[in-house]
Amino acid sequence: MAGGKNAQAGFQPDSDVHITYEDQQKINKFARQNAKLEDYKEELKIKQNELKNLEDAADELALMDDDVTIPYYIGEVFVHQDLEKTQNHLDDAKEKKKAEIAGLENKCTDLKTIMTELKTQLYAKFGSRINLEAEED
Repeated sequence: MAGGKNAQAGFQPDSDVHITYEDQQKINKFARQNAKLEDYKEELKIKQNELKNLEDAADELALMDDDVTIPYYIGEVFVHQDLEKTQNHLDDAKEKKKAEIAGLENKCTDLKTIMTELKTQLYAKFGSRINLEAEED
């Protein structure tokens, strides 16, 4: 969420500043976009970790003998299959995961563009009386 202690994206009320309905809508939209961005970032971390696990599994398979059968988890069961078929499944899973990651990265980029535009408009009007920067953990 936006920084500051107020729920209104960190706005610090001042008697000479008038917040219009349109301004409040922009602040609310910024807060919603920021929350959505945080959700996407969390989902992105999960998918990147899943991709790393798939890549680690593929690396392990490279060390195996060609004639070994490998238990591969599909749905709720393990299926025993040969090395080549397992490698193909992993390659497909990695490509799918990479596409999901790229889609999330594009969504993040789109949100950041919208947020930058809103920030520009809100800082132009309110200056230092509003704080739209994320708090660092």
